[in-house]
Amino acid sequence: MALNSPFLTLTIVALYITTLSLLPSSTSTRTSPSSSQTPSQFSTTLLNISSSLHQTHQVRTFNPQTLESFHQQEIQHTPTSSSPSFFSVQLHPRDSLHNANHQDYKTLVLARLARDSARVNSLTTKLQLALNDVKKSDLHPTQTDLLRPEDLSTPVSSGTGQGSGEYFSRVGVGRPAKPLYMVLDTGSDVNWIQCKPCSDCYQQSDPIFDPTTSSSFYPLTCDAQQCQALETSACRNGKCLYQVSYGDGSFTVGEYVTETVSFGDSGSVNRVAIGCGHDNEGLFVGAAGLLGLGGGALSLTSQIKASSFSYCLVDRDSGKSSTLEFNSPRPGDSVTATLLKNQKLDTFYYVELTGVSVGGDMVSVPPETFAVGSSGSGGIIVDSGTAITRLRTQAYNSVRDAFRSLTQNLRSAESVALFDTCYDLSSLQSVRVPTVSFHFSGGNTWNLPAKNYLIPVDSAGTFCFAFAPSSSELSIIGNVQQQGTRVSFDMANSLVGFSPNKC
Repeated sequence: MALNSPFLTLTIVALYITTLSLLPSSTSTRTSPSSSQTPSQFSTTLLNISSSLHQTHQVRTFNPQTLESFHQQEIQHTPTSSSPSFFSVQLHPRDSLHNANHQDYKTLVLARLARDSARVNSLTTKLQLALNDVKKSDLHPTQTDLLRPEDLSTPVSSGTGQGSGEYFSRVGVGRPAKPLYMVLDTGSDVNWIQCKPCSDCYQQSDPIFDPTTSSSFYPLTCDAQQCQALETSACRNGKCLYQVSYGDGSFTVGEYVTETVSFGDSGSVNRVAIGCGHDNEGLFVGAAGLLGLGGGALSLTSQIKASSFSYCLVDRDSGKSSTLEFNSPRPGDSVTATLLKNQKLDTFYYVELTGVSVGGDMVSVPPETFAVGSSGSGGIIVDSGTAITRLRTQAYNSVRDAFRSLTQNLRSAESVALFDTCYDLSSLQSVRVPTVSFHFSGGNTWNLPAKNYLIPVDSAGTFCFAFAPSSSELSIIGNVQQQGTRVSFDMANSLVGFSPNKC
Protein backbone atom coordinates (compact mmCIF):
# COMPACT_ATOMS: atom_id res chain seq x y z
CA MET A 1 0.00 0.00 0.00
CA ALA A 2 1.47 3.34 -1.02
CA LEU A 3 2.23 5.89 1.67
CA ASN A 4 1.46 9.32 0.28
CA SER A 5 1.65 11.56 3.35
CA PRO A 6 4.35 14.22 2.88
CA PHE A 7 5.97 13.57 6.27
CA LEU A 8 6.66 9.96 5.27
CA THR A 9 9.41 11.13 2.92
CA LEU A 10 11.58 11.75 5.99
CA THR A 11 14.30 9.25 6.85
CA ILE A 12 12.85 6.30 8.71
CA VAL A 13 14.74 5.50 11.86
CA ALA A 14 15.58 1.96 12.86
CA LEU A 15 15.83 1.87 16.64
CA TYR A 16 18.25 -0.85 17.68
CA ILE A 17 17.92 -2.44 21.09
CA THR A 18 21.35 -2.69 22.64
CA THR A 19 20.78 -3.74 26.23
CA LEU A 20 18.24 -5.64 28.29
CA SER A 21 17.67 -2.65 30.53
CA LEU A 22 15.82 0.60 29.87
CA LEU A 23 17.79 2.65 27.37
CA PRO A 24 18.62 6.24 28.30
CA SER A 25 16.50 8.75 26.42
CA SER A 26 19.61 10.13 24.77
CA THR A 27 19.99 6.92 22.74
CA SER A 28 16.55 7.29 21.11
CA THR A 29 17.77 9.59 18.38
CA ARG A 30 16.00 10.47 15.16
CA THR A 31 19.00 9.89 12.91
CA SER A 32 19.99 6.69 11.12
CA PRO A 33 22.46 4.52 13.02
CA SER A 34 25.99 4.52 11.70
CA SER A 35 27.31 1.54 9.80
CA SER A 36 29.49 0.60 12.77
CA GLN A 37 26.43 0.00 14.93
CA THR A 38 25.06 -3.52 14.92
CA PRO A 39 22.08 -5.17 16.59
CA SER A 40 22.75 -6.90 19.88
CA GLN A 41 23.23 -10.63 20.29
CA PHE A 42 19.54 -11.44 20.05
CA SER A 43 17.56 -11.42 16.81
CA THR A 44 15.36 -8.40 15.99
CA THR A 45 12.75 -7.53 13.38
CA LEU A 46 11.75 -4.12 12.04
CA LEU A 47 8.22 -2.88 12.75
CA ASN A 48 7.06 -0.21 10.29
CA ILE A 49 4.89 1.90 12.58
CA SER A 50 3.98 4.51 9.96
CA SER A 51 2.70 1.90 7.51
CA SER A 52 0.57 0.18 10.16
CA LEU A 53 -0.99 3.45 11.33
CA HIS A 54 -1.63 4.50 7.73
CA GLN A 55 -3.75 1.37 7.26
CA THR A 56 -5.76 2.08 10.42
CA HIS A 57 -7.04 5.20 8.67
CA GLN A 58 -7.53 3.51 5.31
CA VAL A 59 -9.58 0.55 6.52
CA ARG A 60 -12.44 2.73 7.81
CA THR A 61 -12.70 4.62 4.52
CA PHE A 62 -12.30 1.67 2.16
CA ASN A 63 -15.19 1.28 -0.29
CA PRO A 64 -16.12 -2.38 -0.89
CA GLN A 65 -17.74 -1.37 -4.19
CA THR A 66 -14.27 -0.85 -5.65
CA LEU A 67 -13.62 -4.59 -5.56
CA GLU A 68 -13.51 -6.30 -8.93
CA SER A 69 -16.51 -8.32 -10.03
CA PHE A 70 -16.68 -12.11 -9.79
CA HIS A 71 -15.51 -12.67 -13.37
CA GLN A 72 -12.97 -9.83 -13.46
CA GLN A 73 -11.12 -11.10 -10.41
CA GLU A 74 -10.46 -14.67 -11.58
CA ILE A 75 -6.78 -15.54 -11.45
CA GLN A 76 -5.78 -18.12 -14.00
CA HIS A 77 -3.29 -20.78 -12.98
CA THR A 78 -1.96 -23.66 -15.02
CA PRO A 79 -1.95 -26.78 -12.85
CA THR A 80 0.86 -29.25 -13.21
CA SER A 81 0.12 -32.57 -14.85
CA SER A 82 0.26 -34.25 -11.46
CA SER A 83 -2.23 -31.88 -9.85
CA PRO A 84 -5.77 -33.33 -9.56
CA SER A 85 -8.65 -30.89 -10.10
CA PHE A 86 -6.85 -27.63 -9.33
CA PHE A 87 -9.25 -24.91 -8.08
CA SER A 88 -8.55 -21.31 -7.12
CA VAL A 89 -10.79 -18.50 -5.83
CA GLN A 90 -10.24 -15.03 -4.40
CA LEU A 91 -9.91 -14.43 -0.67
CA HIS A 92 -10.77 -11.11 1.03
CA PRO A 93 -10.51 -9.70 4.58
CA ARG A 94 -13.90 -9.38 6.27
CA ASP A 95 -13.70 -5.61 6.73
CA SER A 96 -12.96 -4.99 3.05
CA LEU A 97 -16.38 -6.44 2.19
CA HIS A 98 -18.46 -5.39 5.16
CA ASN A 99 -17.63 -1.85 6.23
CA ALA A 100 -19.43 -1.34 9.54
CA ASN A 101 -18.48 2.36 9.73
CA HIS A 102 -17.01 2.18 13.21
CA GLN A 103 -16.50 5.65 14.68
CA ASP A 104 -12.77 5.05 15.11
CA TYR A 105 -10.21 2.29 14.73
CA LYS A 106 -10.22 1.34 18.40
CA THR A 107 -13.94 0.49 18.36
CA LEU A 108 -13.26 -1.66 15.28
CA VAL A 109 -10.49 -3.50 17.16
CA LEU A 110 -12.69 -4.04 20.22
CA ALA A 111 -15.46 -5.44 18.01
CA ARG A 112 -12.97 -7.79 16.37
CA LEU A 113 -11.65 -8.95 19.74
CA ALA A 114 -15.16 -9.58 21.06
CA ARG A 115 -15.90 -11.80 18.05
CA ASP A 116 -12.56 -13.51 18.53
CA SER A 117 -13.17 -14.33 22.19
CA ALA A 118 -16.56 -15.80 21.31
CA ARG A 119 -14.95 -17.97 18.65
CA VAL A 120 -12.24 -19.27 20.98
CA ASN A 121 -14.86 -20.18 23.58
CA SER A 122 -16.84 -22.02 20.92
CA LEU A 123 -13.82 -23.99 19.67
CA THR A 124 -12.94 -25.12 23.19
CA THR A 125 -16.59 -26.07 23.79
CA LYS A 126 -16.60 -28.18 20.63
CA LEU A 127 -13.46 -29.98 21.77
CA GLN A 128 -14.80 -30.46 25.30
CA LEU A 129 -17.96 -32.13 23.98
CA ALA A 130 -15.83 -34.49 21.90
CA LEU A 131 -13.60 -35.32 24.88
CA ASN A 132 -16.69 -36.08 26.96
CA ASP A 133 -18.05 -38.39 24.23
CA VAL A 134 -21.21 -36.36 23.72
CA LYS A 135 -23.03 -37.99 20.80
CA LYS A 136 -25.74 -36.73 18.48
CA SER A 137 -28.24 -38.92 20.31
CA ASP A 138 -27.48 -37.01 23.52
CA LEU A 139 -28.56 -33.68 22.00
CA HIS A 140 -32.08 -32.36 22.27
CA PRO A 141 -34.16 -29.77 20.40
CA THR A 142 -33.87 -26.25 21.75
CA GLN A 143 -36.99 -24.58 23.07
CA THR A 144 -37.12 -21.29 21.21
CA ASP A 145 -39.54 -18.62 20.07
CA LEU A 146 -37.40 -17.77 17.05
CA LEU A 147 -39.42 -20.02 14.71
CA ARG A 148 -43.18 -20.20 14.36
CA PRO A 149 -44.99 -23.53 13.81
CA GLU A 150 -45.46 -22.79 10.12
CA ASP A 151 -41.72 -22.20 9.63
CA LEU A 152 -39.48 -24.76 7.98
CA SER A 153 -38.01 -26.51 10.98
CA THR A 154 -37.54 -26.71 14.71
CA PRO A 155 -33.97 -25.73 15.63
CA VAL A 156 -31.77 -28.39 17.18
CA SER A 157 -29.03 -27.22 19.50
CA SER A 158 -25.68 -28.97 19.43
CA GLY A 159 -23.79 -26.72 21.78
CA THR A 160 -20.82 -27.20 19.43
CA GLY A 161 -20.39 -23.55 18.56
CA GLN A 162 -17.58 -23.05 16.12
CA GLY A 163 -17.46 -19.30 15.62
CA SER A 164 -17.14 -17.35 12.39
CA GLY A 165 -14.05 -16.65 10.36
CA GLU A 166 -12.59 -13.29 9.40
CA TYR A 167 -11.92 -13.88 5.69
CA PHE A 168 -14.31 -14.29 2.76
CA SER A 169 -13.94 -16.46 -0.35
CA ARG A 170 -15.82 -15.89 -3.60
CA VAL A 171 -17.44 -19.09 -4.90
CA GLY A 172 -20.34 -19.98 -7.15
CA VAL A 173 -23.33 -22.01 -5.95
CA GLY A 174 -25.95 -23.66 -8.14
CA ARG A 175 -26.40 -24.07 -11.86
CA PRO A 176 -26.10 -21.54 -13.36
CA ALA A 177 -23.57 -20.46 -10.72
CA LYS A 178 -24.53 -17.58 -8.43
CA PRO A 179 -21.33 -15.91 -7.07
CA LEU A 180 -21.41 -15.60 -3.28
CA TYR A 181 -19.02 -14.31 -0.62
CA MET A 182 -18.58 -17.01 2.02
CA VAL A 183 -16.64 -17.12 5.30
CA LEU A 184 -13.48 -19.25 5.17
CA ASP A 185 -13.33 -21.46 8.27
CA THR A 186 -10.81 -24.24 8.96
CA GLY A 187 -12.48 -24.81 12.34
CA SER A 188 -15.82 -25.95 10.86
CA ASP A 189 -17.05 -28.76 8.64
CA VAL A 190 -20.63 -27.91 7.65
CA ASN A 191 -21.03 -25.66 4.58
CA TRP A 192 -24.11 -23.46 4.38
CA ILE A 193 -25.67 -20.45 2.65
CA GLN A 194 -28.71 -18.26 3.26
CA CYS A 195 -31.67 -19.33 1.14
CA LYS A 196 -35.05 -18.01 0.08
CA PRO A 197 -37.64 -18.04 1.49
CA CYS A 198 -36.25 -16.39 4.62
CA SER A 199 -37.88 -16.80 7.98
CA ASP A 200 -35.11 -14.53 9.25
CA CYS A 201 -31.98 -13.66 7.26
CA TYR A 202 -29.27 -11.15 8.08
CA GLN A 203 -27.94 -8.63 5.54
CA GLN A 204 -25.45 -9.99 3.01
CA SER A 205 -23.50 -8.37 0.17
CA ASP A 206 -24.92 -10.63 -2.56
CA PRO A 207 -28.58 -11.40 -3.36
CA ILE A 208 -29.88 -14.23 -1.19
CA PHE A 209 -29.73 -17.58 -3.00
CA ASP A 210 -33.00 -18.71 -4.57
CA PRO A 211 -33.09 -22.52 -4.90
CA THR A 212 -35.84 -22.35 -7.54
CA THR A 213 -33.38 -20.79 -10.00
CA SER A 214 -30.89 -23.68 -9.77
CA SER A 215 -31.23 -26.88 -11.81
CA SER A 216 -28.75 -28.71 -9.54
CA PHE A 217 -30.53 -28.11 -6.19
CA TYR A 218 -31.32 -31.49 -4.63
CA PRO A 219 -32.78 -31.96 -1.10
CA LEU A 220 -31.27 -34.81 0.91
CA THR A 221 -33.47 -37.47 2.47
CA CYS A 222 -33.33 -38.23 6.18
CA ASP A 223 -31.54 -41.53 5.61
CA ALA A 224 -28.91 -40.05 3.28
CA GLN A 225 -25.32 -40.63 4.38
CA GLN A 226 -24.63 -36.88 4.57
CA CYS A 227 -27.67 -36.32 6.77
CA GLN A 228 -26.63 -39.13 9.10
CA ALA A 229 -23.15 -37.57 9.38
CA LEU A 230 -24.50 -34.27 10.77
CA GLU A 231 -23.88 -33.72 14.47
CA THR A 232 -27.43 -32.43 14.81
CA SER A 233 -30.27 -33.02 12.38
CA ALA A 234 -34.01 -33.42 12.23
CA CYS A 235 -36.50 -34.76 9.71
CA ARG A 236 -39.64 -33.27 8.21
CA ASN A 237 -41.68 -34.75 5.37
CA GLY A 238 -38.80 -37.04 4.52
CA LYS A 239 -36.33 -34.19 4.07
CA CYS A 240 -33.14 -33.68 6.10
CA LEU A 241 -32.97 -30.57 8.27
CA TYR A 242 -29.83 -29.17 9.91
CA GLN A 243 -28.75 -26.61 12.45
CA VAL A 244 -25.34 -25.25 13.35
CA SER A 245 -25.04 -23.08 16.48
CA TYR A 246 -22.05 -20.83 17.12
CA GLY A 247 -20.41 -19.69 20.32
CA ASP A 248 -21.36 -16.04 19.84
CA GLY A 249 -25.07 -16.89 19.66
CA SER A 250 -25.17 -17.04 15.86
CA PHE A 251 -26.94 -19.97 14.23
CA THR A 252 -28.27 -21.26 10.93
CA VAL A 253 -31.27 -23.57 10.42
CA GLY A 254 -32.69 -25.04 7.22
CA GLU A 255 -32.68 -27.86 4.70
CA TYR A 256 -29.63 -30.01 4.07
CA VAL A 257 -29.18 -30.38 0.31
CA THR A 258 -26.61 -31.01 -2.38
CA GLU A 259 -25.59 -28.34 -4.88
CA THR A 260 -22.97 -27.58 -7.50
CA VAL A 261 -20.09 -25.49 -6.17
CA SER A 262 -17.99 -23.54 -8.71
CA PHE A 263 -14.52 -22.09 -8.28
CA GLY A 264 -14.55 -19.25 -10.79
CA ASP A 265 -13.33 -20.46 -14.16
CA SER A 266 -11.10 -23.14 -12.66
CA GLY A 267 -13.82 -25.78 -12.34
CA SER A 268 -16.84 -26.99 -10.39
CA VAL A 269 -17.93 -29.96 -8.28
CA ASN A 270 -21.42 -31.49 -8.31
CA ARG A 271 -23.46 -32.85 -5.42
CA VAL A 272 -21.67 -31.03 -2.57
CA ALA A 273 -23.66 -31.29 0.67
CA ILE A 274 -24.56 -27.80 1.86
CA GLY A 275 -27.02 -26.24 4.27
CA CYS A 276 -29.75 -24.08 2.75
CA GLY A 277 -30.51 -21.82 5.70
CA HIS A 278 -33.92 -20.20 6.05
CA ASP A 279 -33.36 -18.85 9.56
CA ASN A 280 -29.89 -17.38 10.08
CA GLU A 281 -28.85 -14.92 12.76
CA GLY A 282 -25.64 -13.55 14.21
CA LEU A 283 -22.32 -12.00 13.23
CA PHE A 284 -22.05 -13.25 9.65
CA VAL A 285 -23.25 -9.93 8.20
CA GLY A 286 -21.87 -9.42 4.69
CA ALA A 287 -21.20 -13.08 3.92
CA ALA A 288 -23.74 -15.33 2.22
CA GLY A 289 -22.71 -18.30 4.34
CA LEU A 290 -19.72 -20.39 5.40
CA LEU A 291 -17.21 -22.71 3.74
CA GLY A 292 -16.23 -25.45 6.18
CA LEU A 293 -12.59 -26.37 5.49
CA GLY A 294 -12.04 -28.58 8.54
CA GLY A 295 -10.92 -32.19 8.50
CA GLY A 296 -14.34 -33.79 8.98
CA ALA A 297 -16.29 -35.79 6.41
CA LEU A 298 -18.76 -33.00 5.61
CA SER A 299 -16.16 -30.27 5.01
CA LEU A 300 -15.68 -28.89 1.52
CA THR A 301 -12.12 -30.24 1.39
CA SER A 302 -13.28 -33.77 2.22
CA GLN A 303 -16.25 -33.71 -0.15
CA ILE A 304 -14.25 -32.58 -3.17
CA LYS A 305 -11.54 -35.10 -2.18
CA ALA A 306 -8.82 -32.45 -2.10
CA SER A 307 -5.38 -33.84 -1.28
CA SER A 308 -4.28 -30.35 -0.23
CA PHE A 309 -5.44 -26.75 0.04
CA SER A 310 -3.77 -23.46 0.81
CA TYR A 311 -4.60 -19.83 1.49
CA CYS A 312 -2.73 -16.60 2.01
CA LEU A 313 -4.32 -14.07 4.35
CA VAL A 314 -3.61 -10.45 3.48
CA ASP A 315 -3.56 -7.85 6.27
CA ARG A 316 -7.09 -7.47 7.67
CA ASP A 317 -6.73 -3.69 7.36
CA SER A 318 -5.98 -3.99 3.65
CA GLY A 319 -8.36 -3.78 0.69
CA LYS A 320 -6.18 -6.24 -1.21
CA SER A 321 -7.03 -9.89 -1.77
CA SER A 322 -5.24 -13.19 -2.29
CA THR A 323 -6.30 -16.72 -3.18
CA LEU A 324 -7.72 -19.91 -1.70
CA GLU A 325 -6.40 -22.85 -3.71
CA PHE A 326 -7.18 -26.57 -3.79
CA ASN A 327 -4.70 -29.22 -4.95
CA SER A 328 -1.96 -26.69 -5.70
CA PRO A 329 1.68 -27.64 -5.00
CA ARG A 330 3.18 -26.48 -1.73
CA PRO A 331 5.78 -23.69 -2.21
CA GLY A 332 9.31 -25.05 -2.15
CA ASP A 333 10.43 -22.63 0.57
CA SER A 334 7.73 -23.64 3.05
CA VAL A 335 8.62 -24.15 6.69
CA THR A 336 6.83 -27.42 7.39
CA ALA A 337 5.23 -28.80 10.52
CA THR A 338 3.87 -32.30 11.08
CA LEU A 339 0.07 -32.46 10.86
CA LEU A 340 -1.29 -34.44 13.81
CA LYS A 341 -4.57 -36.30 14.31
CA ASN A 342 -6.82 -36.07 17.33
CA GLN A 343 -8.76 -39.32 17.55
CA LYS A 344 -11.53 -37.54 19.45
CA LEU A 345 -12.11 -34.77 16.91
CA ASP A 346 -11.26 -34.78 13.20
CA THR A 347 -12.23 -31.16 12.44
CA PHE A 348 -9.17 -29.32 13.80
CA TYR A 349 -5.71 -29.18 12.21
CA TYR A 350 -3.16 -29.90 14.95
CA VAL A 351 0.56 -29.27 14.40
CA GLU A 352 3.62 -30.53 16.21
CA LEU A 353 5.00 -27.38 17.84
CA THR A 354 8.19 -27.97 19.82
CA GLY A 355 8.67 -24.47 21.22
CA VAL A 356 8.63 -20.69 20.85
CA SER A 357 11.63 -18.37 20.83
CA VAL A 358 11.81 -14.63 21.50
CA GLY A 359 14.81 -12.62 20.35
CA GLY A 360 16.57 -15.78 19.21
CA ASP A 361 16.36 -17.54 22.58
CA MET A 362 14.02 -20.45 23.27
CA VAL A 363 11.41 -19.74 25.92
CA SER A 364 11.43 -22.26 28.74
CA VAL A 365 8.21 -24.29 28.66
CA PRO A 366 7.62 -27.97 29.54
CA PRO A 367 7.98 -30.27 26.48
CA GLU A 368 4.39 -31.51 26.74
CA THR A 369 2.90 -28.01 26.71
CA PHE A 370 1.77 -28.15 23.07
CA ALA A 371 1.33 -31.93 22.74
CA VAL A 372 -2.01 -33.63 22.12
CA GLY A 373 -2.68 -35.76 25.19
CA SER A 374 -3.69 -39.41 25.05
CA SER A 375 -7.23 -38.34 26.02
CA GLY A 376 -7.36 -35.84 23.10
CA SER A 377 -6.88 -32.77 25.28
CA GLY A 378 -4.26 -30.08 24.72
CA GLY A 379 -2.38 -29.56 21.47
CA ILE A 380 -2.15 -26.54 19.20
CA ILE A 381 -4.22 -26.00 16.04
CA VAL A 382 -3.88 -23.73 13.00
CA ASP A 383 -7.15 -21.82 12.56
CA SER A 384 -8.18 -19.33 9.88
CA GLY A 385 -11.07 -17.91 11.90
CA THR A 386 -9.35 -17.12 15.21
CA ALA A 387 -7.51 -13.80 15.04
CA ILE A 388 -5.22 -13.73 18.08
CA THR A 389 -2.92 -16.65 18.87
CA ARG A 390 -3.75 -18.29 22.19
CA LEU A 391 -1.10 -20.19 24.13
CA ARG A 392 -1.62 -22.24 27.28
CA THR A 393 -1.38 -19.81 30.18
CA GLN A 394 2.01 -20.97 31.46
CA ALA A 395 3.52 -20.78 27.97
CA TYR A 396 1.91 -17.40 27.27
CA ASN A 397 3.27 -15.92 30.49
CA SER A 398 6.78 -17.11 29.63
CA VAL A 399 6.63 -15.77 26.04
CA ARG A 400 5.17 -12.45 27.19
CA ASP A 401 7.74 -12.02 29.97
CA ALA A 402 10.58 -12.76 27.54
CA PHE A 403 9.25 -10.17 25.12
CA ARG A 404 8.81 -7.58 27.88
CA SER A 405 12.36 -8.10 29.11
CA LEU A 406 13.73 -7.26 25.65
CA THR A 407 11.55 -4.20 25.08
CA GLN A 408 12.18 -2.21 28.24
CA ASN A 409 13.36 0.68 26.07
CA LEU A 410 9.85 1.11 24.67
CA ARG A 411 7.28 3.30 26.39
CA SER A 412 4.55 1.11 27.90
CA ALA A 413 0.83 1.79 27.52
CA GLU A 414 -2.29 0.64 29.32
CA SER A 415 -3.78 -2.78 28.61
CA VAL A 416 -6.49 -3.04 25.93
CA ALA A 417 -9.18 -5.74 26.18
CA LEU A 418 -7.39 -9.13 26.22
CA PHE A 419 -3.96 -7.55 25.57
CA ASP A 420 -1.89 -7.05 28.72
CA THR A 421 1.32 -5.88 26.99
CA CYS A 422 0.99 -2.64 25.05
CA TYR A 423 3.31 0.18 23.97
CA ASP A 424 3.04 3.84 23.04
CA LEU A 425 4.95 4.07 19.75
CA SER A 426 3.40 7.37 18.65
CA SER A 427 6.74 9.20 18.58
CA LEU A 428 8.46 6.65 16.31
CA GLN A 429 8.39 5.96 12.58
CA SER A 430 9.81 2.43 12.97
CA VAL A 431 11.42 0.34 15.66
CA ARG A 432 13.41 -2.88 16.00
CA VAL A 433 11.77 -5.44 18.25
CA PRO A 434 12.66 -9.01 19.29
CA THR A 435 11.77 -11.63 16.71
CA VAL A 436 9.11 -14.15 17.76
CA SER A 437 9.46 -17.58 16.14
CA PHE A 438 7.58 -20.89 16.16
CA HIS A 439 9.72 -24.04 16.18
CA PHE A 440 8.60 -27.38 14.77
CA SER A 441 10.02 -30.89 14.76
CA GLY A 442 13.00 -31.45 12.48
CA GLY A 443 14.54 -28.10 13.40
CA ASN A 444 12.13 -26.09 11.23
CA THR A 445 11.60 -22.47 12.33
CA TRP A 446 8.91 -20.00 11.25
CA ASN A 447 10.05 -16.43 11.99
CA LEU A 448 7.12 -14.03 12.30
CA PRO A 449 7.23 -10.51 10.85
CA ALA A 450 6.97 -7.83 13.56
CA LYS A 451 3.59 -6.63 12.24
CA ASN A 452 2.19 -10.12 12.91
CA TYR A 453 2.59 -9.80 16.67
CA LEU A 454 2.73 -6.05 17.41
CA ILE A 455 -0.53 -4.65 16.09
CA PRO A 456 -2.13 -1.19 16.33
CA VAL A 457 -5.22 -0.94 18.52
CA ASP A 458 -5.94 2.70 17.71
CA SER A 459 -4.81 5.33 15.21
CA ALA A 460 -2.76 7.22 17.77
CA GLY A 461 0.22 4.87 17.99
CA THR A 462 -0.75 2.31 20.65
CA PHE A 463 0.49 -1.16 19.69
CA CYS A 464 -0.12 -4.39 21.62
CA PHE A 465 1.57 -7.77 21.76
CA ALA A 466 -0.93 -9.91 19.82
CA PHE A 467 -0.86 -13.08 21.90
CA ALA A 468 -3.21 -14.09 24.72
CA PRO A 469 -3.51 -16.87 27.29
CA SER A 470 -5.79 -19.79 26.46
CA SER A 471 -8.85 -20.38 28.60
CA SER A 472 -8.27 -24.14 28.22
CA GLU A 473 -5.49 -26.60 27.43
CA LEU A 474 -6.04 -26.01 23.69
CA SER A 475 -3.66 -23.55 21.99
CA ILE A 476 -4.43 -21.84 18.66
CA ILE A 477 -2.25 -20.22 15.98
CA GLY A 478 -4.50 -17.39 14.82
CA ASN A 479 -4.81 -15.47 11.56
CA VAL A 480 -2.98 -12.32 12.72
CA GLN A 481 0.15 -14.44 12.99
CA GLN A 482 -0.61 -16.06 9.60
CA GLN A 483 -0.99 -12.80 7.64
CA GLY A 484 1.21 -12.52 4.57
CA THR A 485 2.06 -16.23 4.73
CA ARG A 486 0.76 -18.94 2.42
CA VAL A 487 -0.46 -21.68 4.72
CA SER A 488 -0.59 -25.05 2.95
CA PHE A 489 -2.45 -28.04 4.36
CA ASP A 490 -0.98 -31.15 2.74
CA MET A 491 -3.31 -33.89 3.94
CA ALA A 492 -1.72 -36.53 1.70
CA ASN A 493 1.66 -36.11 3.43
CA SER A 494 0.40 -34.97 6.87
CA LEU A 495 2.20 -31.64 6.70
CA VAL A 496 1.34 -27.97 7.15
CA GLY A 497 3.61 -25.51 5.34
CA PHE A 498 4.22 -21.83 6.12
CA SER A 499 5.71 -19.78 3.29
CA PRO A 500 6.13 -16.01 3.88
CA ASN A 501 5.35 -13.43 1.20
CA LYS A 502 3.34 -15.76 -1.05
CA CYS A 503 0.10 -13.74 -1.26
